[in-house]
Amino acid sequence: MLSLGVNRSVFSLALARMVDSFGNSFLIVVLPVYIAQGFGTPPLGLSESLLTGVILSMFGFLNSFGQPFTGRASDRAGKRKLFVLAGLVVLCLSSFAYSFANSYASLLVIRAFQGIGAALTIPASVALIDEYAGAGHRGGNMGVYNTFRLVGFGLGPIVSGSIIHVRTFRLGGLTVDGFHLAFAVAGMAIFASLVLVTVFVDDSPETSPSTEEFHVDVFSDGPTRLDPIFALAIVSLFMAISIALLSTIEPHVNRRLQQTPAMFGIQFAAFVVAQVLLQTPIGYASDRVGRRPFILLGMMLLVPATLVQGYITTSLAMVGARFFQGIAGAMVFAPALALAGDFALEGHSGSQLSLLTMTFGLGTALGPLSSGVLVRFGYVTPFAFGAGLAALGVAIVLTQVYDPDVRR
Repeated sequence: MLSLGVNRSVFSLALARMVDSFGNSFLIVVLPVYIAQGFGTPPLGLSESLLTGVILSMFGFLNSFGQPFTGRASDRAGKRKLFVLAGLVVLCLSSFAYSFANSYASLLVIRAFQGIGAALTIPASVALIDEYAGAGHRGGNMGVYNTFRLVGFGLGPIVSGSIIHVRTFRLGGLTVDGFHLAFAVAGMAIFASLVLVTVFVDDSPETSPSTEEFHVDVFSDGPTRLDPIFALAIVSLFMAISIALLSTIEPHVNRRLQQTPAMFGIQFAAFVVAQVLLQTPIGYASDRVGRRPFILLGMMLLVPATLVQGYITTSLAMVGARFFQGIAGAMVFAPALALAGDFALEGHSGSQLSLLTMTFGLGTALGPLSSGVLVRFGYVTPFAFGAGLAALGVAIVLTQVYDPDVRR
């Protein structure tokens, strides 16, 4: 164990996830602008904004719906590291492949492969951390892992926004397009993560193959109507949709605020900065005082922090709103994963924790798709929709979520 109860293997996996997230988050800023450069007339009469949402969302859909299956497969195999490595290989190759895309269809296929890669990696990573951490340090270890992930996730949009703003680069005697350079940097970062996991991460000695059937409950015989893990998964879905609304409508935001893609990258990263600062201390605090108070307060804060983005008229104000959204996310994400780990049955951490990572990934898919559709009804509409979902999340936490040692 490192200081504060962080396992060395968790630290190594978190560092690898940071590098991997740096590469993946490049695409959040790059892809909408890349698509806007034009790949011909959008098919089926779709608008460019909606088609961008479909392409971005493909990652989230396949990532999300694949996770229960890959999570359960890692339970049955008792080999988490193998799944992490397989996913990173797919993510690395697909990142390089964007440079060869020449149509909307090819972009969709590449994005789909990225979703499959993430589905292989994420549940196995979270299950490995859950098994290494143990109940007494679960919140802190989840917080450290997510903090590192978000450091990479936050740096990616800032760097990629700056790259595509410059447009072209001279590297030796070659002139390199900014988009192609961004895709190459993303691929190399994920390759570095692959090396880190290969060298420094091992399967937990607590991991053993499970032969039990897939076990997920919707309803509970306990003090709440819904099973607490299922309830946390719904809350995670609503949170993810609310925070992911912004990516598809980047051109609309930039026009409204009269700003560059680089500024949009800063705004996107402001959310991440808040989480980086708060994930770890909140995770450790949830180990001491309980998970539910943080989850409830975070969902309550998410409501106004999402709604206000529809009325903001300056770039600096948007940075502030995204920062407060990040505070809300920090209060929910690590405590919710830790609480799900508290409830998860032995031998089922891959499949049961994948419910939360699945719904979070699904939310990152539905958020861009929703905003791509809803922005046609007014700039405020997507943000009002997200705030409404956050309010429903508050109600679910109030009535369906409890700490296992504080039963109502």
